[in-house]
Amino acid sequence: MLVLAWSVQAFAQTHVAEPQSQQSMELSAAQLFDFAKQAQAADDVEAARTAYLALAENPDIEIRTEARFRLAMMLAEKGKNYREAAVLLREILDEKPNAARVRVELARIQALMGNLGAAERELRAAQAAGLPPEIEPLIRFYAQALGARKPFGGSLEVAFAPDSNVNRATRSETLGTVIGNFDLSRDARETSGLGLSLRGQAYVRAAVDPHVDILLRASGAARVYRDGEFDDYAMSFQAGPQFLSGTDRISLAGLVGWRWYGREPYEFSYGLTGNLQHPLGKRAQMRVDGAVTRSEDRRSSLRDADRYSLSVGIDRAFTSSFGGGVHASGLRRAARDPGYSTAGGGIGGYLFVEMGKVTSVLSIKYDYLEADKRLFLYPKRRVDNRYEVGVSATLRKFRVGSFAPILKLSFERNTSTIELYDYKRIAGEVGITAAF
Repeated sequence: MLVLAWSVQAFAQTHVAEPQSQQSMELSAAQLFDFAKQAQAADDVEAARTAYLALAENPDIEIRTEARFRLAMMLAEKGKNYREAAVLLREILDEKPNAARVRVELARIQALMGNLGAAERELRAAQAAGLPPEIEPLIRFYAQALGARKPFGGSLEVAFAPDSNVNRATRSETLGTVIGNFDLSRDARETSGLGLSLRGQAYVRAAVDPHVDILLRASGAARVYRDGEFDDYAMSFQAGPQFLSGTDRISLAGLVGWRWYGREPYEFSYGLTGNLQHPLGKRAQMRVDGAVTRSEDRRSSLRDADRYSLSVGIDRAFTSSFGGGVHASGLRRAARDPGYSTAGGGIGGYLFVEMGKVTSVLSIKYDYLEADKRLFLYPKRRVDNRYEVGVSATLRKFRVGSFAPILKLSFERNTSTIELYDYKRIAGEVGITAAF
């Protein structure tokens, strides 16, 4: 096998890499394609892989595109190496974003890895790029049957996180109350810091029949600082069925979650969640999320509450490399003390664009919240208006395996009738994230 691999590399260097006439280069590339095809037919995957990798370095974009595409298909079909296949298809789209057939295959492979949301985004982008008639049936097939689902998987994101206001606290040194001004301690005021941000999830999927799965999911997030005073940890588990009904996908799950703040227990919650995803034509999708949960505050039983939430969002691909979405949400929190009971809602949107090997996202959001009653200590009933703007960039040019660098920056402003909740915050992240 080593001798054969060396021979293919020597063949590639002799017939592809050396400067030759365009006619000679095309002939040698054709010969190498033929070698790879024969090796693949003989189930010699390594020899075929070596030949395709040599062709993938060809200066002719059409040759390297074809080589990457064939290698991706071989890896997915013969080796079940979906992650590397997805990376190869993404490299093609970095250079040729309007390659509709490539997007369709990337959608299929994303579905095989269990990334159904990513698969649907690729299908919408393929539709926006415009499809030749022969690919339309393939699109309809994949859109109807994103059903070959990966039985388990996960993701991880790690980043350094500078933050101007890690505790989302006021800058004021005093707090106005009905009995006078109170001095706020240093840890109750705005505090900056550099932390480590970690997010991850893992899931296991068990198929009941072609239209029903049972999904178990675990997720966690943490912000860790040197002294631990503002450490924020959260983890949750969900379990429940997912249904495919025509082009719709419906998910129901039981939820249990924990949160710790300052390394001490902060909240325990449990309840039910639901989700509906419905396509709107070829380029858009509607998503509806709802939840009914019970939260138990470990620091004050007066804040124990029943929470009800509902959100509706629409995502749309405008072109193969440009898209966006809008969403609206409502939240009701019925606490034991009416002063901690709140109602609110929000609206937001985002735009994304792929420019070569960089995916950039701009998001904006507004949230409104008001309390049922005034807490005895405060002179006014709480009313908040929160604004947030964020930008991020995923740099696939510096990808290592299936991970790529990511940069994030956000600005947050909350205005409140209660001085304690009035704050500004600028936060960033520099880290790595799974590219697929």
